[in-house]
Amino acid sequence: MNRLRSALWLPLFDDLADPRVVARLAADAEEAGWDGCFVWDQLCWRAPVRQVADPWMALAAIATATERLRLGPMVSVLPRRRPAKVARESATLDRLSDGRLALGVGLGSDRFGGELSKTGEQLDDRRRGRMLDESLAILAAAWSGEPVRHRGEHYTVDDIAFLPRPVQRPGVPVWAPGFPGNVKPIRRAARLNGFFPANLEHPDQLAEVVATLTELRHGEMASYDIAVALPLGVDPEPYATAGATWWLPELEPGVRLDAVRGVLRDGPAA
Repeated sequence: MNRLRSALWLPLFDDLADPRVVARLAADAEEAGWDGCFVWDQLCWRAPVRQVADPWMALAAIATATERLRLGPMVSVLPRRRPAKVARESATLDRLSDGRLALGVGLGSDRFGGELSKTGEQLDDRRRGRMLDESLAILAAAWSGEPVRHRGEHYTVDDIAFLPRPVQRPGVPVWAPGFPGNVKPIRRAARLNGFFPANLEHPDQLAEVVATLTELRHGEMASYDIAVALPLGVDPEPYATAGATWWLPELEPGVRLDAVRGVLRDGPAA
């Protein structure tokens, strides 16, 4: 069994809305033996949260403050982003970090901050699912370095070569979330490089998901990542036994800086 890696998972709100603060946390985490630093990608959040940082700017700060940590947005809502812009951003960030980016992608939700309805984005889940899949196809083509010629239901990219390519080949690894028991997101994740299960309540749930992913991927799981976010105090070891490769301790939106530093000092999983 692979070693369980550990990552901070930072909601970029209030105390954590300053990219300099986040970069210092990441540098301290690297020194303390953590393996990654992932950040939330939200445009807004419900009260009492008031301040929100941009994830890509924060990740650039993390990349320049660290040398080893895996980093990325967990997760970025691709249906509210232009895929051509994400292609440029992701390749640039992967080069800035010397190949340390993992791109978490998802459908997003209007439930917590109304960020889709308040900005006129698509609210239909199925349509956002099609937008997500179309965006993923564009990203894979862009990262190849070959000219992208795409005319789809939602996006057009007409003969653009996205150079320079990311450091990682064939492209940036992509992780997708999903609820255990919800088959379509699991099938999507099986075609990608990692899975980020939501709302896990028991290691047995994860074991079932891992079995499904293993079947869908025809047993090819050696380089596949499964990242589990768990409430503070929950032992990650049973989840590692069930197949998790990453542990992310959950931090509440609006968490205070001293609480994050406490988690950092407690250290990564043994």
